[in-house]
Amino acid sequence: MPALGADMEAGTLVEWLKRPGDPLKRGDVIAVVDTQKGAIEIECFEDGVLDRIVVKPGEKVPVGAVLALVDGGGAGKPEASTTPQREVTPSAPPAPSPAPQAAHAEPARQRVSPIARKRAADLGVDLARVTGSGAQGAITSEDVERAAAAPKAPGSPPAAAPAPADRSTSMRAAIAAAMARSKREIPHYYLSTTIDLSAASGWLRAENAKRPLAERLLPAALLIKAMALALLEVPELNGYWENGRFRKGDGIHIGCAISLRGGGLVAPALHDADKANLTTLMRALQDLVARARAGALKSSELADPTITMTNLGDQGVESTFGIIYPPQVALVGFGKISERPWIASGRIEARPLITATLSGDHRASDGHRGGVFLATMDRLLQKPEQL
Repeated sequence: MPALGADMEAGTLVEWLKRPGDPLKRGDVIAVVDTQKGAIEIECFEDGVLDRIVVKPGEKVPVGAVLALVDGGGAGKPEASTTPQREVTPSAPPAPSPAPQAAHAEPARQRVSPIARKRAADLGVDLARVTGSGAQGAITSEDVERAAAAPKAPGSPPAAAPAPADRSTSMRAAIAAAMARSKREIPHYYLSTTIDLSAASGWLRAENAKRPLAERLLPAALLIKAMALALLEVPELNGYWENGRFRKGDGIHIGCAISLRGGGLVAPALHDADKANLTTLMRALQDLVARARAGALKSSELADPTITMTNLGDQGVESTFGIIYPPQVALVGFGKISERPWIASGRIEARPLITATLSGDHRASDGHRGGVFLATMDRLLQKPEQL
């Protein structure tokens, strides 16, 4: 069971998407796990063959528990391989393994969209009794709602009651625990700067005029790219504090704080943001927001962020000083873009300005290096055509 953030202690295995004997490639989605953040798709981190399932659907297990065993040989039947088995979750504690079952004894997997699964939980609908009308018989949210509205046959068992604990309430409690831990353990320092976005705003207007409506860029794409490139110059802000020392991230994976419609928030990663162009970043951000709110995130997107960005400008906030999400060592905040007085060439002008803030972990960096980061981000935004 992977750790999908500092606020996760356990998860419930919802379903397996692969069967024993199925070939696996790194990145394949093999299971769905229910957490306080919603239903998360679990990816495989090994090439090979799924040899044995350890945790059955419906079981709740702690982070680090073995979910399944993967034969790393990747060729032939698992029982014929001489390659040592590897756990799906690296460094997980040993757990007793049940006897392998024949593949034909396992029921066919239901195809259920993440939205439909969430809707079924909300309405107390048993998915085993729902007939899917989607592609290849997939169950959609409309199928769930029809099943919920259908009259019950006499003597039929009542629908399962929704979980007594509201997910947003439990998510808020988990977030509170993680933030309390952060304030206890991390010696925060805070910096802010005001950035003139005249050049960026002008370039954005000209660039969007050449693009179709669906491909136009938002200022967020420029902010994310400038943030990612600035981290190349101040890498001590990009990584984790673990076992009393700083560990640099294996890439620049920016966690984007996204509020959920039902309450709470998640911060999934935009992977390798420094290498992506603005068009790719914009599409990835839109996709990430849509899937986060539909409950269709992948485990790597929640486990990989090396730094978090929060943008509350759409809420009218001028500046935000966030709490670092452990084990990360920094958080960047942006407020709204607004026209304010600015002195340029000895004259007072109205210009579009934004306040950028940095919350840093003093164990991994200091105010000087944090200042270099903010200054670098400012410098990059003055030449948006180079982003």
